[in-house]
Amino acid sequence: MAHLFQYDAQGNRLNSHSLKSPQTDDAKLGHLNKHYAGHPSRGLTPSKLALILRRAEEGDLIAQCELAEDMEEKDGHLFAELQKRRLCLQGVDWQIKPPRNASAAELKDTEMLQEHFEDMTFLDELIFDMSDSILKGFSNNEINWSQQEKIWLPEKVEFKDPSWFQIHPDNRNELRLRDNSVNGAELQTFGWVKHVHKTKSGYISRNGLARVLAWPYIFKNYSVRDLAEFLEIYGLPLRLGKYPSGASDTEKRTLLRAVMSIGHNAGGIIPKGMEIDFQEAAKGTQAPFEFMMTHMEKTMSKAILGGTLTSQADGKSSTNALGNVHNEVRQELRDSDLKQLANTLTRDLLFPMYYMNGKSYQNPNRSPRFEFDITEPEDIKSFSESLPKLVDLGMRVSVEWAQDKLQIPIAKDDEEILKSVSVATQNSQTDPQDDEIKEQVSLRKKAINKIAVLKAKSTHAAIDEVDKLSEQLSNNMSPILKGFTDEIESIVNSADSLEDLQTLLAKTDLSIDEASEVMQQALVVAELGGEYDVSEGS
Repeated sequence: MAHLFQYDAQGNRLNSHSLKSPQTDDAKLGHLNKHYAGHPSRGLTPSKLALILRRAEEGDLIAQCELAEDMEEKDGHLFAELQKRRLCLQGVDWQIKPPRNASAAELKDTEMLQEHFEDMTFLDELIFDMSDSILKGFSNNEINWSQQEKIWLPEKVEFKDPSWFQIHPDNRNELRLRDNSVNGAELQTFGWVKHVHKTKSGYISRNGLARVLAWPYIFKNYSVRDLAEFLEIYGLPLRLGKYPSGASDTEKRTLLRAVMSIGHNAGGIIPKGMEIDFQEAAKGTQAPFEFMMTHMEKTMSKAILGGTLTSQADGKSSTNALGNVHNEVRQELRDSDLKQLANTLTRDLLFPMYYMNGKSYQNPNRSPRFEFDITEPEDIKSFSESLPKLVDLGMRVSVEWAQDKLQIPIAKDDEEILKSVSVATQNSQTDPQDDEIKEQVSLRKKAINKIAVLKAKSTHAAIDEVDKLSEQLSNNMSPILKGFTDEIESIVNSADSLEDLQTLLAKTDLSIDEASEVMQQALVVAELGGEYDVSEGS
């Protein structure tokens, strides 16, 4: 390709050597591999924390990043809440979408990129490592490229410790590697997946949740330490030894050893005449310490997940309705996190692959996009009931839109599709309605034949035949009508008043199915008789 290894989308010069050699293998950056955390959480005080945060704003991110790591390791509640937010990003479906109004060549390149991304075994691990930026504000992962025939593909992507980076003195939104220079080393083009997570507006050094969580973390630690001291001092009964006047130093030491060890050994001996009393511990309660710890944990949950009811329940305000509202907030946070991750993957991983391997590349604006599927599928039952009614009203609904709403992919031409059971068995089974239709047709034919016989006779004979049919209809209806009359008569006789009669009649359910069948047959005969007269010109 003409553009390969000349200039990237930002105008930076590219060469194959820079892709084959990871930037962190440079000798100038060798000291980074020997850097170990200083654990600034040890002996952390409010004044020390304020100093760490201020130095981060000035470009020194080491202490702030290491403090965030310590907080995640030492505070089980913070770790659990953060894991909820990070792990919910795993397993979400994704796809590579072509640019708008894509040409055939662009569609082909999009399919090529989709296949290569599906073959990336490290993609889930990369997404998890990128989510580390939620706490620290940024996450940098170095790409190791390999050339397979004429195609450049990422062989692996390695997470690099956030403490390896610094802020450019003149641009507080630019991260650089610490190479012992003032400005730092610029990150190699196409060599990094550089994800900056926007948990709040501000410069990179102030983006992460670590700065928000640091204060509840330190106050909770103070309360945990004070609770431990309270339990140690006031939680156990006081053991008091008494010795008689004139006791020797040896006897006093013996009594002291017994007092110190009797609580653990549950037994001991002392000289005769000495005593050991167990005094009640000083009055106090652990409630203030527990309240402070719980309050700080709720603050952490709100900062990480947007609420508390999806992380802990107090039995008072934890209702199902409020829990659902808080869970919706978590859903919004997840969708926002996924959109930010998708934008970074498109810019730093998908675009370089398209730029170096795509045959349809023209400009960065026509690049395919990496997108997570964050749409919630519609209820198929309610959708199938309401959509046909809207179509009947004249609404023009796209099939593609409906399938996107239901999360049902469009079947390819060579794929087998589902078919309705009634349609599939139409040729092998007889529909019960067919038998009913055949019976009605047979009835109509018999009636037509009977009318034809009547017309073939004389007018007088025809009149006699009609009279016979009328008499037959009367005979068939008489028992039915008599049944109606008898039932009504019985109701009238049993009623005590007009109001009672109205009530009984309202409750009466007279079946007219038999009478309807007789009348239907008579009407069919009359209708067909009229049709025959018209057709014969009578």
